[in-house]
Amino acid sequence: MSLDLLAPSRPRSRRLGADSGAYWQGMTDAVAGLSGPLAAISTDALRYNALDMVVRAGGVPIRVASKSVRVREVIDATLAVPGYQGILAFTLPEALWLVETGHTDVVVGYPTADRAALARLAADPVAAAHITLMVDSIDQLDLVDAIAAPGARERIRLCIDADASWRAPGLGHIGVRRSPVHDVAEVASLAQEIVARDGFALVGLMMYEAQIAGQPDKEGASDPVIRWMQRRSGRSCSSVGARSSRGCATSRRWSSSTAAAPAPSS
Repeated sequence: MSLDLLAPSRPRSRRLGADSGAYWQGMTDAVAGLSGPLAAISTDALRYNALDMVVRAGGVPIRVASKSVRVREVIDATLAVPGYQGILAFTLPEALWLVETGHTDVVVGYPTADRAALARLAADPVAAAHITLMVDSIDQLDLVDAIAAPGARERIRLCIDADASWRAPGLGHIGVRRSPVHDVAEVASLAQEIVARDGFALVGLMMYEAQIAGQPDKEGASDPVIRWMQRRSGRSCSSVGARSSRGCATSRRWSSSTAAAPAPSS
């Protein structure tokens, strides 16, 4: 069965909002005769959520995270909805498979040290044109160069993974410790290192604000504190993100203007 999230929803006699007990019992009954382990998806809920997110995004393209959505049919159906664009993949081998099966805009969500997969990427012009690697250290560029020298491989697309945790005055670190690249100067320094090296293309910047996105909407008595933290952290992320983006853009313009000249010595 092909999953079409743009097709009209069929009338249902049992809706979650109307009678949650009956709804979940219906889901249980639907898979009662099947051997586990398995998962059941409500296509009505999937359709509603997918379309609602497009409205909430207000025109900003949404990238589907295959590292979280592990059902290929759901990924393909969601990407068929206008407003969705590209995949955030779990691993480089997964990204290679996604491109082999037709997807054309895949970002690997985490830095990789998978030597075999990196060798495949470096040798495949189609994969190299459609896959972007995540990096947060020059060491990761050194690894790629050690596997395949710049002059003997495809150009590798890179996205900088910048830490978006909030270093709150008096409170310290709030959020995850995702990347060693935190402030604007560190982002700009890494960007300049990337564009100064042969065989790489800096194409993006990613920031994941776990202290905002990872918090439930309702936490009871702690709601006011959570909301305060999210507002303050959000303003900080917006400022750092905007200045970091400008720094990356400046580095890319510098790279284009000096592409024919030798890289400056350190």
